[in-house]
Amino acid sequence: MTGSRVVALGHYQPERVLTNAELATMVETNDEWIQSRVGIRERRIAAPDESVDEMAWRAADKAVANAGIDSSEIDYVVVATCTAIDRSPNIAARVAARLGLGSPAAIDLNTACSGFAYALATADQAIRAGAASKALVIGVEKLSDWTDWTDRTTCVLIGDGAGAAVVVASDEPEVGPVVWGSVPEMSDAVRIEGRDGPFQQEGLSVFRWATTQLPEIAQQVCEKSGLKPEELGGVVLHQANLRIIEPLAKRLGAVNAVVAKDVVESGNTSAASIPIALSKLVEKREIPSGAPVLLFGFGGGLTYAGQVIRCP
Repeated sequence: MTGSRVVALGHYQPERVLTNAELATMVETNDEWIQSRVGIRERRIAAPDESVDEMAWRAADKAVANAGIDSSEIDYVVVATCTAIDRSPNIAARVAARLGLGSPAAIDLNTACSGFAYALATADQAIRAGAASKALVIGVEKLSDWTDWTDRTTCVLIGDGAGAAVVVASDEPEVGPVVWGSVPEMSDAVRIEGRDGPFQQEGLSVFRWATTQLPEIAQQVCEKSGLKPEELGGVVLHQANLRIIEPLAKRLGAVNAVVAKDVVESGNTSAASIPIALSKLVEKREIPSGAPVLLFGFGGGLTYAGQVIRCP
């Protein structure tokens, strides 16, 4: 096989909806202030007993069902998360156990908000190298466990959830080359440190970097995939801030693309944001099957990664 392709997606979000109006009763803020700065209207918050591995399993189970394959065929599981509380066993092993998989390779990966794009790249490369044939790629976060609910600069941003993709070997490569990297001088821009957190970020620094540097890097992703931005059928960026997503898509020149704006109803779900947003677009058939879609994540580290895939 010469490459890989995404054949199915699935996502899971908790039942509880936390609106801006409810947040205004918890901290000094209001709906207008939140929407004008980040574009978020509401977000989903996991129940206290709803674990990271449970959300990952629910999204993965849906993706496997949508793929129509026997779960025993999956030989590689990679989970992107920065909010797992337990150090061992990892989330990937727990998901494999919940799904009743055979003996897959099972690894967790932590690059925070760019995690899903990193994880997808490792799955693609494992398949290209012949080390795997069918992979399960998951992004999952329970940021509410690590949030200071008295800090209005961060608590208004976050949401919980999981998204998953099934990736299989293919004669025709449909997962394009990854462009990834980091900005070491911004390593402290997004933080969850120590045993108790909380989630902190230098929001203005991240915003400035994203709005000034991302367009050029995203252009490189398109060039590596042999595409022009106007040929894209979809753009799914990390759902951090609507004020980053809309200008970037415009500056990139993706004039014919459906641009994911799930941040409005889901908030920032870190590594889960790209697969949740993409899964919803595919579920609603808003992007045609086979259309090229740019995926691009950026976050803690500061790390970034992106690739173009063909929509399943």
